Amino acid sequence: MSTNEPQEGALTLDDLRSRPSLTVEEAGRVLGLGRVVAYRAVRDGSIPSIRIGNRICVPTPRLLALLGEG
Repeated sequence: MSTNEPQEGALTLDDLRSRPSLTVEEAGRVLGLGRVVAYRAVRDGSIPSIRIGNRICVPTPRLLALLGEG
């Protein structure tokens, strides 16, 4: 497999733009972070998030802006 090919299960920019929010794990994968580090970044505010009940969602437009793609 070439390094330019997306990894299986990887989200493309088009995928991201079509979704209003991501899970913390998905946002972590986009950023190349593991699960624990992604949740730590949400907790310290490095990854923007909102809590809805018991769920933590990462708003896609804010994540894209963080990446300079928004």
